[in-house]
Amino acid sequence: MAAVLSSHAGPLSRSPVLSSARPKPNLRYSVVRCTAKEAGKGTTTSITPPPGFKPPKPKRFAVRPDKLLDIIGASLALPFRLGTGAFVLGYSVSFVSQDEIPSTQYAMSFAGIKLKETSKLGPRPEKPIEIYEFESCPFCRKVREMTTVLDLDVLFYPCPKNGPNFRPKAIQMGGKKQFPYMVDPNTGVAMYESDDIIKYLANKYGDGTVPLMLSLGLFTTLTAGFAMIGRKGRGGSYTPSKLPPLPLELWAYEASPFCKIVREVLVELELPHLLHSTPRGSPKRQLLYEKVGHFQAPFLEDPNTGIKMFESAEIIDYLKATYAI
Repeated sequence: MAAVLSSHAGPLSRSPVLSSARPKPNLRYSVVRCTAKEAGKGTTTSITPPPGFKPPKPKRFAVRPDKLLDIIGASLALPFRLGTGAFVLGYSVSFVSQDEIPSTQYAMSFAGIKLKETSKLGPRPEKPIEIYEFESCPFCRKVREMTTVLDLDVLFYPCPKNGPNFRPKAIQMGGKKQFPYMVDPNTGVAMYESDDIIKYLANKYGDGTVPLMLSLGLFTTLTAGFAMIGRKGRGGSYTPSKLPPLPLELWAYEASPFCKIVREVLVELELPHLLHSTPRGSPKRQLLYEKVGHFQAPFLEDPNTGIKMFESAEIIDYLKATYAI
């Protein structure tokens, strides 16, 4: 159901100073309860990590050999979408000396200089936006790119084909077998149609403008579809899994091929997850840097097991070993 939009974005502010002590939203959720036959016997149960599991140490710019083709395929999105979903709204960068940015502050450095990155963000929602969607959908990709540009945290409810929990719930809530479906708990707005969602988010949480690559109508949709050619439908169909009591948390951004292959598995396993958007220029890069002493995406936090880890290939192994049936 598309809501009538009458709200307007407030004045823009420079990237806010974020505190890692900010209150966390209530991330408990409900699902449509199905019969065991309908749900493929998917259940909410206690979750434990694989015996003896230890998170790997982060490695910079490393690709595990068995994931090389996956990363290459996921990287095809970059030229097709011209990097949309890699940078935050109002992104700018300058080169400064290493002394200008203290070691306690995240910054990319090379050859004795550091990148000073800034952004211009709109109003911040108190609660995460909720989106029902799946990976192998160009319309869903368009909305994910917009939430990345706006640096919004999103509670994703994966709706892969034959998924027993959140796909039926979205259809029950909105009345249509259509995706993506967005719910904004801050305003009560719930709506379909990717272009309408993008415009709503731009007006409410941005400066009202839609990035060029998200405003070209059919061309935008076609290139969003071409961006997924190398993935051959990954992230579109359900793999039987255990439903976690709490959503997982993923620090990631749409344009990263390393983040992409992790998101695909989260969707296939129908694992709800709070995505902390971390494109270039995002203040949340500093939050993660303060949290673990390092920035690298993706970074997974599983409140159901206490596991926290970097490295996309190992995250995928962990998710399958912990949640797949």
